[in-house]
Amino acid sequence: MKYSIDKQEKYTLLQLNETKLDATVSPQLKSEFVTLNAEGNKNIIADLSQVKYIDSSGLSAILIANRLCQDANGSFILAGVTDHVMKLIKISQLDTVLELVPTVEEAVDAVFMNEIEGDLSKGDLEG
Repeated sequence: MKYSIDKQEKYTLLQLNETKLDATVSPQLKSEFVTLNAEGNKNIIADLSQVKYIDSSGLSAILIANRLCQDANGSFILAGVTDHVMKLIKISQLDTVLELVPTVEEAVDAVFMNEIEGDLSKGDLEG
């Protein structure tokens, strides 16, 4: 699997450099998400701008990452989803579950907004 990881203070960006997210790539992607989560990365942005095809195993890897981030009170955001991949996400009705944004920049903004909202709601609970 070809990918790059950029770890920042508030988030980790995983850029998938594959055109297909299928059964040949998904197991490795799943284990990468699990490893990132175990290292304490609760906010993960997955840049799928190069992915032209996804199957059920690819969607499964994405859902696992989403659950791991939610369980850690973080955010999992998909950026740059191509038209074909977006169609499959919508057919699977995962567009209601996943956070989808057009660009990595917007995903970074979303992470910071989610962090601020999380801090504010913690304040409400304490106050």
